[in-house]
Amino acid sequence: MRIGELAKISGLAASRIRFYEASGLIQSVERKSNGYRDYAPGTEAVLEIIKGAQAAGFSLEEIRQLMPRSAGGWQHDELLSGLKHKVEEIEVLQQRLAQNKAQLLNVIKGIEGKPEGMACAENAQMLINRLREEGGAPASSTRKSARRAPRA
Repeated sequence: MRIGELAKISGLAASRIRFYEASGLIQSVERKSNGYRDYAPGTEAVLEIIKGAQAAGFSLEEIRQLMPRSAGGWQHDELLSGLKHKVEEIEVLQQRLAQNKAQLLNVIKGIEGKPEGMACAENAQMLINRLREEGGAPASSTRKSARRAPRA
């Protein structure tokens, strides 16, 4: 299968396919006498795996480590370990995002509930102090917040 056909089927640009080939993610192909690349029929499936893995948050290096090293097939234990590790990373990220969301919602609530007559800068400083007391903002980010206080 030539690269144009593979690009059309996979939805990837030909340049991306060539990049994956140069990176060792897909098998190098022989060039025909006319210079065209001729990809094996299984290449489309490998590209789908790569696209899915990237969508799940795997880096190209992580994908490279998990892909079969030969036609012999997948390394069961390595694959399972890599997948479990990625799930753990996602869970940590989800926790961090939930904390960030809760903190942002508290800031929004503080801005929307600004006492009448209080200046925006004073309200912002009050919110920053509250975040510090609650331990919700590291010192470095509160310094940035103090410089760029939220408009309330």
